[in-house]
Amino acid sequence: MLRALAVDDERPSLEELLYLLNADPRIGSAEGAGDATEALRRINRALESGPDGPEAIDVVFLDIQMPGLDGLDMARLLTGFAQPPLVVFVTAHEDFAVQAFDLKAVDYVLKPVRKERLAEAVRRVVELGGAAPRIPVHEPDPDHIAVELGGVTRFVAVDDITHVEAQGDYARLHTDKGSHLVRIPVSTLEDRWRSRGFVRIHRRHLVALRHIGELRLDAGTVSVLVGGEELQVSRRHTRELRDLLMRRS
Repeated sequence: MLRALAVDDERPSLEELLYLLNADPRIGSAEGAGDATEALRRINRALESGPDGPEAIDVVFLDIQMPGLDGLDMARLLTGFAQPPLVVFVTAHEDFAVQAFDLKAVDYVLKPVRKERLAEAVRRVVELGGAAPRIPVHEPDPDHIAVELGGVTRFVAVDDITHVEAQGDYARLHTDKGSHLVRIPVSTLEDRWRSRGFVRIHRRHLVALRHIGELRLDAGTVSVLVGGEELQVSRRHTRELRDLLMRRS
């Protein structure tokens, strides 16, 4: 059973998060802290108690924007601990996702928190911490990818994705209607979608061949026009891309 600490300076949000955590059968105990200073004092007691002690904490569910020491600052401090608890960020702002995963966060949950989305975060903690049996996971739909926007999970058709941009441990999926961040490395998407006509053109970009409108050559520099955006092709990927486009035509 997981022992959790929830940290949020807004009391209603903290109480709602604690309610949802306590309703999850994989959570053995859930405590709350109103700011990072209070939370760090509690975590210090946990570390002094040891991983099997009565004060131990397995995971911290952490808000980002708080007065004084914010959630990102607190997570940075935890990385210096010998055996820090796992961290799940719970925030109303999606802009800090890349920084959060650079700090090795297990998950990034957007407010308002939904029971199903929090359960997924707990599942990830369980898998990493080994505190409970793994829960069966359904195979993903190969034609769609789940993205989270404003606390709502939506499914984007793979065929609508024009290109993918690497952003740390995240990938930004671009479509004609906008873009979405997902916590999947570009290298993973490259392997998964190679058979669907996606090709790597740069260490930062993966593109869908069907959405390439033009191949441009200018003073030895190769680029492609994808979804109205011009993307540079690195030298190591130029020949493969030209061969694929020739075969496609």
